Amino acid sequence: MIYQAGAPIYYDHNNMLTSAVQPNTVHSQNTVLTAYFRRYLLQKAISVFEWKLPDTWNRDYFLYCLYCWGVVAAVNTDKFGVIPQGCGLKGYNVYYAPTHAIITNPLLSGILEPQIGVDCELFKLQPDFGGIMDLVNSTAEDMALCSEALSMNIINSKLAYVFGAANKAAAQSFKEMFDRIAGGEPNVVIDTKLMTKDGKPSWTYFAQDLRSMFISPDIIDVMHEIEARFDQQIGIPSANRDKKERLTTDEVNVNNVDTYSKCALWLESLQDCCKRVNAMFGIDVSVDWRAIPQEITPEGGAQDGAGVSDDRGAV
Repeated sequence: MIYQAGAPIYYDHNNMLTSAVQPNTVHSQNTVLTAYFRRYLLQKAISVFEWKLPDTWNRDYFLYCLYCWGVVAAVNTDKFGVIPQGCGLKGYNVYYAPTHAIITNPLLSGILEPQIGVDCELFKLQPDFGGIMDLVNSTAEDMALCSEALSMNIINSKLAYVFGAANKAAAQSFKEMFDRIAGGEPNVVIDTKLMTKDGKPSWTYFAQDLRSMFISPDIIDVMHEIEARFDQQIGIPSANRDKKERLTTDEVNVNNVDTYSKCALWLESLQDCCKRVNAMFGIDVSVDWRAIPQEITPEGGAQDGAGVSDDRGAV
């Protein structure tokens, strides 16, 4: 398949062209710190929706496949009954959507290629069948870089002393003196031989202007802004930390719309998938908001309550 510039009309556009590429250009990959933020952000994204799944389904397997890979197939097997399986996709129909799932599992017989809508149904998180790992990885790397800068700035903000010693014995004496002072002794006596010939101290401060180089509060604000941007992408309202004055009603409404619009699209896609799976296999699967979002009123105000009906619009 030859891809040309234009709309991503093929279902695998996202998986083929963007899932293996990080959006940012500075990378801190393969570090424990990046992995920490990746796990933290992925779990945060998974927490937005509340799922009702059959007792025989493994919730963790289902959710991590759905958010990382973008699709999960519900298929009826001889050995395990109706189960969710992470899968690949193949084929095109007249709308360039996939026609078959590809399921490989060592506990199943061979490679399964059930036809979508006939032998299996798909749960898809986004309309383009992609997961959210591009967003998670990009944000995790940004937060890891900020965390590294924060640690370095705190270390560099320590007041250091530089000693000039004529020999090893004097150097050892200076080390012992500093250890005793750092240990909290109120009165430390030194030999006058450690002073210069004119009786002045033989040590000086290193990097005295600490306040001008201490930017840790700014770095923390940047980290909060990066996380708030991620929250807005996955449907969690931000607190507008960078706003100094009080927010107007219109500004709150704009933030609510920005926060829930894309996530509501995900929910709409998932609820449609639940209907199809329930109809095909006669099971009970549903999904809805975990925390009900605010509703935008016609007058422009925000009031408590969901943007769905009282029964929460669950499938």
